[in-house]
Amino acid sequence: MNEYARHSAYTDPGPFGALLDALPSDIPGLTAAVRNTVIHYRHSGETLPDEHFLEINNRWVERILATDQERHPYALAEPREVTDRVLGCCRDYTLLTVAGLRQHGIPARSRIGFANYFRENYHHDHVVVEYWNGDRWVWADSQLDPGPTWPFDVQDMPRPATGAPFVTAAEVWTAFRKGEADPWNYGIGPDQPVGGPWFIFDYVLIELAHRQREEILLWDAFGAMSGDFADEMSTEDPRVALADEIAALLIAADAGSEAAESELSERFAADDRLNPRGQVICHTPDERGMFAVDLTTRELETVSAFPGVAQSAA
Repeated sequence: MNEYARHSAYTDPGPFGALLDALPSDIPGLTAAVRNTVIHYRHSGETLPDEHFLEINNRWVERILATDQERHPYALAEPREVTDRVLGCCRDYTLLTVAGLRQHGIPARSRIGFANYFRENYHHDHVVVEYWNGDRWVWADSQLDPGPTWPFDVQDMPRPATGAPFVTAAEVWTAFRKGEADPWNYGIGPDQPVGGPWFIFDYVLIELAHRQREEILLWDAFGAMSGDFADEMSTEDPRVALADEIAALLIAADAGSEAAESELSERFAADDRLNPRGQVICHTPDERGMFAVDLTTRELETVSAFPGVAQSAA
């Protein structure tokens, strides 16, 4: 558990540590400051500046904070105009919250899965915070303002069970493989072509990476990831068995199995299919194309680009 109280390369604030030091360590205060700093690039309900759109690939907390401080050279809890906040998504709300908790020595990590509370009869891909409160792991959705809008406490969410508001990718994969879940009811939205069996498969790998403190973007790809969500999935594909095994270990680790936790770490370290190995392909939704990103140097190179779109750093 102690490793989750230390920063990863993604949550390390770099020269902006004092900003995190100044944040409260309690979830209500911390997540309020996070929502004051980050705005969702798709679901804010606001008209956001086009020139800010590249911020969705900031990836590292250090870059998120650098972007914020260029506009607001003061404490994160001091009010910012909504349209001047840093563009991100659920992963970025979560990552900044995890960074704030780790800065205060509180074990925390990001959890990858699907939420049923944004649209009726659909499960959107989503990321929530999991932190240790001294007695147990608690889930919190730092993107959401707490209150009566939601039929549950967004800062102490119900844990996995039938009908739970948030279910991990491993649990969704396992339910799908048992014939208990329609895979096309899971994705980025019912009006989008991005979802289904291979999408859930990729999210199992992303869930494992985040558990190993490799908190990559949701549109990063590496190792055994599928690449094309429209492909048919054959049960003979060896990647299916791989996901079965990893999902089972993730679920066992959540249930408290130290052996499963240890095996996940060992397999992540040893298996090129499961580990980014310092590089990802970023399928950025900002319509610039795809980029190979060196996670050590933080440099990128274009893999493919849409014609006429100017290139710049992720």
